[in-house]
Amino acid sequence: MTKKISIVTPSYNQGIFLKRTIDSILDQKVQDLELIVFDGGSKDSSVEILNSYGDLLSYVSQKDEGQSDAVNKGLTHATGEIIGWLNSDDVYYPESLNKIIEVFNNNPDVDVIYGKADHIDENDNYLEDYYTEQWDYEKLKGICYICQPAVFFRRSVIEKYGILNKNLRYCMDYEYWLRIGQNKPFYFLDQKLAGSRLYSDNKTLGSRRAVHEEIIVMLKEKFGSAPEKWIYNLAHVITEEAGYSRENAIANYKFVKALVKKSAFLFMKYQKYIAFNQVRAMLSWLKSSRKAMLEAK
Repeated sequence: MTKKISIVTPSYNQGIFLKRTIDSILDQKVQDLELIVFDGGSKDSSVEILNSYGDLLSYVSQKDEGQSDAVNKGLTHATGEIIGWLNSDDVYYPESLNKIIEVFNNNPDVDVIYGKADHIDENDNYLEDYYTEQWDYEKLKGICYICQPAVFFRRSVIEKYGILNKNLRYCMDYEYWLRIGQNKPFYFLDQKLAGSRLYSDNKTLGSRRAVHEEIIVMLKEKFGSAPEKWIYNLAHVITEEAGYSRENAIANYKFVKALVKKSAFLFMKYQKYIAFNQVRAMLSWLKSSRKAMLEAK
């Protein structure tokens, strides 16, 4: 039995991408589709674009408290049995929604489905595959292998687990997957469903340090500690932003020294100690990079 599907789209000053996003949803030719756009009071062409679709979608354009707040308003207003969330700079690939409906229809015990996705640029060109894995909750703590526009869930998920934490600016989706996935596995659909856009003004790409810092704090609050992988990732970001490169053996040695120093600082900041295995790992980085530097001279 075909189920009604609601797509929630938060938007703010994304007129350059908004039409492509909406068209990718409407072109799915889903029998019972609800498209809800919550726009944060855009000053560009967004409202004009939204108006051009008439009754094919519903929208509200007014000041909000950010992306999480806009998504939450959409989740609260959505009436579909299946819900998806597509940001106003991302796109669905053809037939994605019909496939999702089919999987839900054939698997009544499944509450959440996630599929594969691509990173695309401003002009919709393919950049790379979004890294995705089969469902493993423990692995999810160390790496977010779930691409947000390729996730769909039943209305019962919202009724049971609530909506997004609107205090989170960057990792609200990651926290939501961790929250709702703790008790029941997600269904992995081995098919590309969406394109997630990367560009210089994109929140994730343009605020890498802030993204990683928020993730670490979120994980500490949720689990009592953050996996060391996230701390090392933040150290890499900070080292790169400080101007260090790995273009040759000498530069790489300087990079590793700065990375070790920053990693040690971050372990003390977030963990209050440095474990023996972490000390051993960082010393091995220094040893191998120094050896490579000396051999290159």
